[in-house]
Amino acid sequence: MNAKRRGRVFALIRLDLRVLVMGALTVLLGALAVITASAMAAKEGVEIPIVMYHSVLKDEKYHGKYVISPAELENDILYLKKHGYTTILMEDLINYTKGGELPEKPILLTFDDGYYNNYLYAFPLAKQYRVKFVISPIGRYADLYSGRDENNAYYSHATWEQLREMTGSGLVEVQNHSYDLHEQKGGALGVRQRQGESDGAYKQRISADINKAQGAFSTNLGAAPSTFTYPFGAVSRSTPDIIRELGFSATLTCREQISTVSRDPGSLYGLGRFLRESGISSREFFEKRMKLSP
Repeated sequence: MNAKRRGRVFALIRLDLRVLVMGALTVLLGALAVITASAMAAKEGVEIPIVMYHSVLKDEKYHGKYVISPAELENDILYLKKHGYTTILMEDLINYTKGGELPEKPILLTFDDGYYNNYLYAFPLAKQYRVKFVISPIGRYADLYSGRDENNAYYSHATWEQLREMTGSGLVEVQNHSYDLHEQKGGALGVRQRQGESDGAYKQRISADINKAQGAFSTNLGAAPSTFTYPFGAVSRSTPDIIRELGFSATLTCREQISTVSRDPGSLYGLGRFLRESGISSREFFEKRMKLSP
């Protein structure tokens, strides 16, 4: 091969190398951009809309602030599925703070108090549409109705057997709503500190109740809840620290706000929820009340 031809070959080789290097750099820079964007998004966090339900009844005369119809619940589920939302559990949020991933449009559906009608109406819909929800029963009522042969949609609470069936499906997660503090008792609402009660006595009182609930859940369901759901959303100054000391990884409140969860485990405390009332459409509730993007 003469010198002129060798020169052309070397020039082509150098050109090919430059193209390869530029291509590799482009791929590397693109990957770095994706990694950086993902890291920034994880640091900034993900907005988590949470819905708060209570009772579900067919009887229209009971519909109102804390009671919706099975049809309204089903319409909520259909709306969320149509608009690309994925229902998750508190376990998913906790795993996210540890490096796990969340779906593109996550949402939590929560039911407070553990009514039997949640098992009667909400659980079948969860199975039908493969959606997940969190239920926070009151420990004393789970004990009480587990000892009775009484399943009444209007006032009964879910039994331990019914709660086991729901959690065993993988669609339902049970969280702590206290053992017997879900009422106005001794001058205090829920777990709020009583007037004139010392800090030490207050801590001992609510810790004993909440730990009793943890023991009941663990004994009957095989695992202790990770999250404390504040009865009535009532909180005193020292309550959040006490709840953390008891080992809970997250708390659910009644503040109507969409919270942001980041990789920081501390972002799981004080999560806001929106109360789902009867009488408005799913679209109005999610788009006007919660301000969700369709």
